[in-house]
Amino acid sequence: MLLLLLLQVLASCLWLGHSEVVTSFESSCPQFFFRETPPNEALEPENPAWICQRYKNQYYFATLYDRDRRIPLYSAYLYQPGPGKRPKTWLVEPQLMGPTYPKTMEREWTLLNYFNVSLEQLSKSQAMLQDYKNLTGLNRGHLNPSSHHPDSSSRTATFTLTNIVPQDEKLNGGAWNNYEQQTMTRRTQGCNTTYVIVGAVPGNNYIAKGRVNKPSHIWSSACCEVDTNHRKAWAVIAENDKNEVQLLTLGELEDVLTQLYGRDQVSLFHSSCPRE
Repeated sequence: MLLLLLLQVLASCLWLGHSEVVTSFESSCPQFFFRETPPNEALEPENPAWICQRYKNQYYFATLYDRDRRIPLYSAYLYQPGPGKRPKTWLVEPQLMGPTYPKTMEREWTLLNYFNVSLEQLSKSQAMLQDYKNLTGLNRGHLNPSSHHPDSSSRTATFTLTNIVPQDEKLNGGAWNNYEQQTMTRRTQGCNTTYVIVGAVPGNNYIAKGRVNKPSHIWSSACCEVDTNHRKAWAVIAENDKNEVQLLTLGELEDVLTQLYGRDQVSLFHSSCPRE
């Protein structure tokens, strides 16, 4: 009897460890955070989902998802840019509907046709492609951009709608794109490993008949290990209706986010990342 109980406990632990919607990042996919330390609870929404983003049986990044607003609040990843084509297939997160669904991201069509999932079930749990149709002045903005990843699978993994927010079209294709492609390249020179957390501050407006929140701000932060004794950090923030990006220190961004959220002091990285 005791052996059976132990086997059941072991099985549940193994299952949790491989599940995509998880109970904590620390226990399931801590590798995407500097010193395995995710941001503190100051950014957590009322109804969160911790997602270890899994594609083809491998974790590629981590996302804190707001189930009520149907947007990611941040995605954390390792900066490893490489050449390659931009993916075209959009994916969704089955386990936001419940733990019995597949542990890896799938296409909407696959879930609807092969897993007996109804459109209502899927749309209740998360944003869908339909939510991003017929937008004016906005488009699908990646928090974790595909261009920051080295191969086809890692880039495809970023094309999940749980990594997407409604972003100002000019910002997404302009100043934000410049930051992703040019500033990041410059800033990461000399870095051995760069940990990145990109986030969105929930706003007061919605798209898709109130289904999906339009963030008021988009932000990004990075902590880079130059060697075992030296680290550097930087951050940016942008209002989600202007084509401007403001460069900040990590400490400045944490203070700005603390003000915007109006809760406890925000901490994005382990304390050994420089704040100045």
